[in-house]
Amino acid sequence: MASGTVLSIERCSLHDGPGLRTTVFVKGCPLSCLWCHNPESLSFRPELFYLDEKCTHCGLCGTICSNHTIGTNNHAINRGNCNACGKCTSCPQSAIEIKGMEMAVQDVIDIVLKDVRYYQQSGGGMTLSGGEPLAQFDFTMSLLQLAKENGIHTCLETSGHAAASKILSLVPYVDLFLYDYKASNENDHKKFTGVSHKQILDNLHAINDAGAKIILRCPIIPNHNDTDEHFNTISNLANTLCNVVDVNIMPYHPMGSSKAKRVGREYNVADIGFPTDDQVAQWRKKVKFCVNM
Repeated sequence: MASGTVLSIERCSLHDGPGLRTTVFVKGCPLSCLWCHNPESLSFRPELFYLDEKCTHCGLCGTICSNHTIGTNNHAINRGNCNACGKCTSCPQSAIEIKGMEMAVQDVIDIVLKDVRYYQQSGGGMTLSGGEPLAQFDFTMSLLQLAKENGIHTCLETSGHAAASKILSLVPYVDLFLYDYKASNENDHKKFTGVSHKQILDNLHAINDAGAKIILRCPIIPNHNDTDEHFNTISNLANTLCNVVDVNIMPYHPMGSSKAKRVGREYNVADIGFPTDDQVAQWRKKVKFCVNM
C-alpha cells in the first residue's frame, strides 16, 4: 500500500467540508499562487520551519548542526544544505520544527478512524487537502479507497491541475470536491498561479459530467481577482454546471506571509491586510447562484 508525505493531520475541523472532519494535508503543490496561505505545503519534501519570535539565540542548534549560524541578534540557516534530519528540533524554546513526514496509508486512516462516531453524528468525514493531493496521486487514491471501505464520507480539496484520467478515476471515491477557482482570465491565472487554467477548467467540466458533487472555492484577493469579470464568470460557471452545489467566497488573509518566512520563501503579495467585512459582503453579493438540487 502506498505511502506519502503528509504536512499535518487536523482533527475536529469545521471548515473543510460538511460536519466535523479530519483534514489530511498532503505536502507538495505544482502551483505557485502569489497569495498561498500554506507555503509550508509547497515543497514535496520535509523542510525546516523556523519561528524567529521564539528563538533566544542560545546557540544550541549551532552546536548540533553547522547549518545554523547564531549571532547576538540573528540566526542564519543554510537551507540549501539542510536535509530536514530533525536533530535541531531539540531547541529548548521549540523555535524549530520539521514540516512534513512520511506516512503509510494505514497509519493515516488509523488516525482518521478515531473520530468515526463524530462523523456519524455530524455528517462529517475525511478531507484531503494540501498542497495538492493530486500531485501525490497513488497516496491520495489509496487514502480515498480505504476511507470508503470504512464507510467514511470523503472530500477532496484540489486545484484541479492534473491529468484528466487521474482526477476522473477518483470520482467514485470522492463524495464532494472542494474545487478551487482562482482566476477567470487565462493571463491572470498564469500570472497569479504559474499555470494555465485550461486543464483546470476542462477537469472541472469533466468531473461535473461524471456526476461528482462540487463546491467551487474562490479565494478573492484585493486588487488581484476582485473584478466584476471574475465574479460574473464564477456565477455563470456555477449556474451552468449541474453538479455544483455551492460557491464559497474565501476572503484573502495574510497569514501565509509569516509562514513563508519561516520556511525561507519569499511572499509575493505584500501589504494587503485583511479585507473589510463590507468588502467581503459586496463580493458575496456579486455572485449570483441558484443552488442545484
